[in-house]
Amino acid sequence: MAVELKDLTKVEDNYSKWYNELVVKAGLAENSAVRGCMVIKPYGYAIWEKMQRVLDDMFKATGHENAYFPLFIPKSFFSREASHVEGFAKECAVVTHYRLMNNPEGEGIVVDPSARLEEELIVRPTSETIIWNTYKNWITSYRDLPILCNQWANVVRWEMRTRLFLRTAEFLWQEGHTAHATREEAEAEALKMVNVYRDFAEKWMGVPVVVGHKSPNERFAGAEDTLTIEALMQDGKALQSGTSHFLGQNFAKAFDVTYTTKEGKQEYVWATSWGVSTRLMGALIMAHSDNNGLVLPPKLAPIQVAMVPIYKGDEQLKEMTEKLESIAADLRAKGVSVKVDARDNVRSGFKFAEYELKGVPVRLALGPRDLQNGTIEVARRDTLTKEVVSQEGIADYIVSLLDQIQENIFQKALNYRNSMITEVNTWEEFVEVLDTKGGFVSAHWDGTPETEVAIKEATKATIRCIPLDAVDEEGKCIFTGKPSARRVLFARSY
Repeated sequence: MAVELKDLTKVEDNYSKWYNELVVKAGLAENSAVRGCMVIKPYGYAIWEKMQRVLDDMFKATGHENAYFPLFIPKSFFSREASHVEGFAKECAVVTHYRLMNNPEGEGIVVDPSARLEEELIVRPTSETIIWNTYKNWITSYRDLPILCNQWANVVRWEMRTRLFLRTAEFLWQEGHTAHATREEAEAEALKMVNVYRDFAEKWMGVPVVVGHKSPNERFAGAEDTLTIEALMQDGKALQSGTSHFLGQNFAKAFDVTYTTKEGKQEYVWATSWGVSTRLMGALIMAHSDNNGLVLPPKLAPIQVAMVPIYKGDEQLKEMTEKLESIAADLRAKGVSVKVDARDNVRSGFKFAEYELKGVPVRLALGPRDLQNGTIEVARRDTLTKEVVSQEGIADYIVSLLDQIQENIFQKALNYRNSMITEVNTWEEFVEVLDTKGGFVSAHWDGTPETEVAIKEATKATIRCIPLDAVDEEGKCIFTGKPSARRVLFARSY
């Protein structure tokens, strides 16, 4: 790839432009010929594959199985759950015809008007309706419950204003859909899965999150309760990074999904759904990266260690490469992903800049003097520091260093997030913090949707969540002055 780091917009100059440029220049993704859609390039997809692999293992460890459901959903299914169709209607892509034909009036092709579908099909924006229509055939008795399914899929939500990874018309995700015999089981499932997302975000992505309930205005369409993980980006804006929904019996009633209890009674099934998407890629980029490019946590980096030989002439290149390959073999045996860059058509400085831009956590450089002295240069991407260490025991040293980098990246993000949570008690304070500092604003709210809407219209800030660990605290709503039982977190968001 061509490294254009000198042209990368600075974070402090224009955060949005910096993000858009970095995604492209680091080789993660690019805009496609289809408006609002993206091409995920191999390096970006390698990160997503690692995310998938880890999450898939976490889902299976909690008893879930993967399945696959159709991309197309009969339009009539959406009308069965009123709030669901209302929530997604404006984003739906609709298939009306199934055939093209040569244009009888000239060149090109047109839709064949005689090939109109008997029932129009919605291109999957989410799968609750098609899945609950299917579950009706799977569930008859309490013995059939619970059903714990997940699918990895693509969805289409016709967004008009898009940004790579954060908001695109088509994106990749996973969506879990579970069916339970009791309310208590379903609520426990929703809580369990939002905590799986929290663990993944913090332990693998290095991104600290706040876990909480969405306000009624911000809930998933068709849910009784939505749990969320909310992350804070380096520009002080929040990013909803994963959600888990307690759906109650809404979809079971819409699709008449009942089961026979042990006592022989007919009861409606209880439901959950939960999902994360390629939006996590945006969170990963914006939470850690800097003016030099990506900063990737080692656990998700496609290349954890890049090795660069420093040489003059083919003989030295061969000598350095052989030594680096030997070290690489030891690292691979310990589960570390390594790239030995023996390209002879670019300078070592180009390679250094490339791996810095791509966020490779550790870079090793070996020259003739290092070979003679039994040393090697180690560069860390997170701190941009270098040191010369002994080659002896280098594999164990690097494994330990990767763990340190993973922890340092998370701790840096956590310290920033904690410094950006501000308690306010008046409307004037609220507006000032949003305009001058940003971040999460902890404030009292009177609990009404009307007040929430008014605050959003006045400031563009929304209630990101009511934290699970929020304590009861009597106060007054910052907007209306009415009584409030606890604080919630507001922020401007993506």
